[in-house]
Amino acid sequence: MNKEKAKMLAGELYNANDPELLAERSHTRDLLARLNQSRPQDQNLRAEIYGALFAAVGCSLVIEPPFYCDYGKNITLGDRVFLNFNCVILDPARVEIGDDVFFGPGVQLYTATHPLDYRLRRTGVESAHPITINSDVWIGGGAIICPGVSIGAGSVIGAGSVVTKDVAPGVVVAGNPARVIRSL
Repeated sequence: MNKEKAKMLAGELYNANDPELLAERSHTRDLLARLNQSRPQDQNLRAEIYGALFAAVGCSLVIEPPFYCDYGKNITLGDRVFLNFNCVILDPARVEIGDDVFFGPGVQLYTATHPLDYRLRRTGVESAHPITINSDVWIGGGAIICPGVSIGAGSVIGAGSVVTKDVAPGVVVAGNPARVIRSL
């Protein structure tokens, strides 16, 4: 592993235009092109792509193409995960998704972030912070999960929500920024 990738995975500022990272993203784009062009009846092909794309995949994964991610190898998916159309996972940091998790269409998970100081941003560095989605979570369509967020087991994220802070287990959150609406 090279220096920039090590910094990326450690949550430090790193250069995303590092040649090794560019090559990894290019390989991922090739896998995603195959996935996104596959037909619904091509389940064996999709399973083969999932195995090559992700760090770990549980049983009964369903992804409705198109789907997009940066690396794939930083994503772990549990059993019976469903990702609806147009989901995006920016994964320069680890993304862990538990069992029985459902994503509505257009859900976006962003581990990547950029410096607030414009002078530092001009240098092209960025950082990333892990996202954890525990088991039995439902994320409504169009929701955005921001860097470093953990969502507790059994919670529901309302459609269109922007989740900027950790979510406790067993609650419904909604809004921008997302707030607890009620306990389950």
